[in-house]
Amino acid sequence: MSVGIFLAVLIAAILHAAWNALVKVSADQLVLLAVLKAGTTVFALASVPFFEIPPTEAWLHIVISTIIHTGYFLFLVISYRYGDLSHVYPLSRGAAPLIVAAIATIFLGEVLSLHATLAVLLIAIGIMSLMLTKSADGKWQPKVIAAALTTASLIAGYTIVDATGARLTGDAHSYILWLNVFNGIPIILITLFFRRKQIHTQVGHVWKAGMLSGIVSLLAYWIVLWAATQAPLAMVAAVRETSIIFAVLFGVLLLRESLDIRRLLSIFVTLSGALLLKISR
Repeated sequence: MSVGIFLAVLIAAILHAAWNALVKVSADQLVLLAVLKAGTTVFALASVPFFEIPPTEAWLHIVISTIIHTGYFLFLVISYRYGDLSHVYPLSRGAAPLIVAAIATIFLGEVLSLHATLAVLLIAIGIMSLMLTKSADGKWQPKVIAAALTTASLIAGYTIVDATGARLTGDAHSYILWLNVFNGIPIILITLFFRRKQIHTQVGHVWKAGMLSGIVSLLAYWIVLWAATQAPLAMVAAVRETSIIFAVLFGVLLLRESLDIRRLLSIFVTLSGALLLKISR
């Protein structure tokens, strides 16, 4: 991997952590996500005429991914409503590759190398220790942990579904754009239903942050997608996992979240395992 590609993916990692931080600090996280997805939907609609329509067999993946993404958005809102960015983000992003590895091993018959097995153990230890850490007020937060781990499961789910769908399409750009035409519609409709009485007021409060989040999230994804065509995917994915570090930094330095040595060590072990797992593939 060249220095230029490495720096590009590092920027993508920062951008991903940044839009999650914007969701965390939003006055109404559900409305912000709806605005974010409205922006990406419009962009996707404007772009798809320049790409081929995915084949029939890929549309089932788009439907399933849309359902999974809807659950992901909802649990992300729940996680950030009650939990710290520096706690939720490492849990959800760190546990996702562990779940993907488990599914690939159990259901897809993949055999893990020695390095990959060690990585899985590191992630498991890191996640378990993160689950035992407490909030700033000294309380254990089982609801936050459950929501974050559910978010991780949904991330793993759409990762597997989208990877398969993109392969069936033969063009990852086409698949992702068509997916983005549809995967924001459910969360927009849900928001319109639950916020119907105050939607205009709430959109007025968050539309700037929502549109910024949409631009940032799209840019982060496209950088990673481009980098994956220029460098080994495992290396790109490994650098991408450094977003955990940036999310923790945003949480501590910008959001004034507390970070004790126990949680810091847990995050370090989780990140080390995630990086090793990506590199070992």
